[in-house]
Amino acid sequence: MSPTTATTQSALRGRLGDSVARPDGVAKVQGSFAFAGDLTADGFLWGATLRSPHAHARIIRIDVSGAWAINGVESVITAADVPGKATYGLISQDQPVFASDVVRFEGEPVAAVAADHPDTCRRALAAIVVEYEVLPALTDPQRCIDGSHPPIHPAGNVLRQQRIVRGDQSIVGPVTVEATYELGMQDQAFLGLEAALAMPDAGGEGVELFIATQWLHEDRRQIAACLDLAEEKVRLTLGGVGGAFGAREDISLQVHCCLLALRTGRPVRMAYSRHESFLGHVHRHPGRVWMRHHADSDGRIRRIEARFVLDGGAYASTSSAVLLNAITHTQGPYKCENATVDGWVVRTNNLPCGAMRGFGVVQACFAHEGQMDRLAAAVGLDPVEIRLLNAMETGDRLITGQVVENVAPVARAIRETAALPLPDQPPGGHDHDPMRLPGGAGLTADRGHIRRGIGWGVSIKNLMYSEGFDDFSTARVRLVDGVAFVKFATAEVGQGFVTIAAQIARSVVGVDEVVLEPIDTTIGSAGSTSASRQTWMSGGAVDGACRLVRERLFERVGAAHGIDPLQLAIEGSDVVDTVGTLRVSVHEASQGVPIEESFEHHHRPTEDLDENGQGNCHTAFAFVAHRAVVDVDPELGLVKVVQVATAQDVGRALNPLSVVGQIEGGIAQGIGLAVMEEIVQIDGHVRNASFTDYLLPTFLDMPNVVISLIEEPDPMAPLGAKGVGEPPTISSTPAVVAAIRDALGKDLTRVPVRPADICL
Repeated sequence: MSPTTATTQSALRGRLGDSVARPDGVAKVQGSFAFAGDLTADGFLWGATLRSPHAHARIIRIDVSGAWAINGVESVITAADVPGKATYGLISQDQPVFASDVVRFEGEPVAAVAADHPDTCRRALAAIVVEYEVLPALTDPQRCIDGSHPPIHPAGNVLRQQRIVRGDQSIVGPVTVEATYELGMQDQAFLGLEAALAMPDAGGEGVELFIATQWLHEDRRQIAACLDLAEEKVRLTLGGVGGAFGAREDISLQVHCCLLALRTGRPVRMAYSRHESFLGHVHRHPGRVWMRHHADSDGRIRRIEARFVLDGGAYASTSSAVLLNAITHTQGPYKCENATVDGWVVRTNNLPCGAMRGFGVVQACFAHEGQMDRLAAAVGLDPVEIRLLNAMETGDRLITGQVVENVAPVARAIRETAALPLPDQPPGGHDHDPMRLPGGAGLTADRGHIRRGIGWGVSIKNLMYSEGFDDFSTARVRLVDGVAFVKFATAEVGQGFVTIAAQIARSVVGVDEVVLEPIDTTIGSAGSTSASRQTWMSGGAVDGACRLVRERLFERVGAAHGIDPLQLAIEGSDVVDTVGTLRVSVHEASQGVPIEESFEHHHRPTEDLDENGQGNCHTAFAFVAHRAVVDVDPELGLVKVVQVATAQDVGRALNPLSVVGQIEGGIAQGIGLAVMEEIVQIDGHVRNASFTDYLLPTFLDMPNVVISLIEEPDPMAPLGAKGVGEPPTISSTPAVVAAIRDALGKDLTRVPVRPADICL
């Protein structure tokens, strides 16, 4: 059970601003780190889920007797066995724990079993008889909007419709550009599959779940409701997480695993296969975005019209919030006072969609950056000039009427990105390095046919939660004998908060040794590890708790030495008198009675949009620019991304090494969406649910990434730092596509760009 063990970081003594290595880095490289899928317990059973083979069907009957007849099967459960609430969901509790009357997507859970071996589970699932009446699958989002398909859910086919109207609706610029942009469904493709271990209490009165998730307390709320247990009877501990990117925000196997454990009275372990993972979590919303920009003859944007249609799949998840993010970022990081935007997110019988890195802004950015290139061509400016001309500044208003009060270094990001060196290799690379060719070393591309292109993408991304959500994070710090024990429920999914938390404690309290206590629900919620929020929110909570501890430490030192505590400060690992000569180590000053404090950090309140889409619905914003260089073989339809240069607004780089890692990883996902990643569904059936057919960027596909960190500490942020995880993904995609357009002269409006789209 190594994920429950406290982590000591005495060997990693970096403070804020230092590049500190991850405490779990060596274990992960060596293969000794325990991910959630590695957990076991004495006498545990294996759990497995039966899923619908149909995208839409009515359940006529379910016969589980065949499964019960198999030796080694300890439990078989269906919807009839759920003791509490039959449905769950993050925003709208509309998704069944098990389908009972109708299935609405391929892979929807129908039953689950617990048995002594995975093979026994497979035989038991095969023995369950489900009789279906197959129904027509709704897969076209437009049919939800025009009402031409009957509702597939009692709540209807439209999950949310939102309109934004601002300024003069009659403006028609002397220059107009318009297009329709499409995005396919992208998978988060984390390497660590969904897995959990549930441990029932004696007597079945409660359960403890070790789970790879993004939000322990939200999982607990939904699990407890479905199990009909008080929340204190459901305890969650974070298991080792092998990536998340939004797909672990929603419930997957949590309720199934806990219910099987409670029914059998034994520990139950569940772990998805890769194929099951594609069916078992939410994905990025595919969508169509039409935009029209009205501009003056010099290229200044006067008005934007847009229409968003996002496919939310079968259940709500966070679709309503994703739509909000998409439409409120229509203008991108550019000045615009007049807009008319309509947005819909709808239910279909496709796979459910929800959170993924960028959360709606990816869809908006691909469209508005395509528009900026069209506008540049229409008025005779280059891609840099058009963006600098319209660049947003601190104090500008969004099309929702909200003032951007954060530091907004948009023009600086563009200029610094433009100043980064271009690659020195020729198109197709040098003769001695065939891996630089599109297609790699397969002797397919001819250097004489390679065309090089350069493209741009710039974006704005909201940070934290929106629309009146009471977002907060909790932390507790205990100082004793020079050691800081830090406790929080912040899910560490690879973003590096475990380094930041320790750096904060060392810097604020002045300790060398920090112990990070187990991440679980025995402390208040830290919110979700999503929305680029944890550095701001949980960092603010740890910082607040540390400052309270430091205040009490100064009171203790002041009382002991007859000094006003207000004149004391931390210098390195010592408490010093700023107007005198006293210097005492924190270790010595904290001996004896522990000092313990907790802090709950909240961001400033936000509000819902009104009927015209006006209101201060977001908390804060970050900005980034990308420039991509690609080599394209137009005969074979092959692309090699040669370089991505970026300047990102990070506020303050608390751990530069971690920031660079987030930027590189985010760019990888942006490149994936641009040229290769897409879940293919035909009539609601997934055709490529494997890493053989769902293509991902590998090390060989990654370009050289050149980075400039823009450090302008944001006075609104507790530590001056902005979240960095999402922006790298957002505008890297349109930058790559723009570079392909530049190389070919073709009008590419869909991602991923496929070989057939490229071939001339």
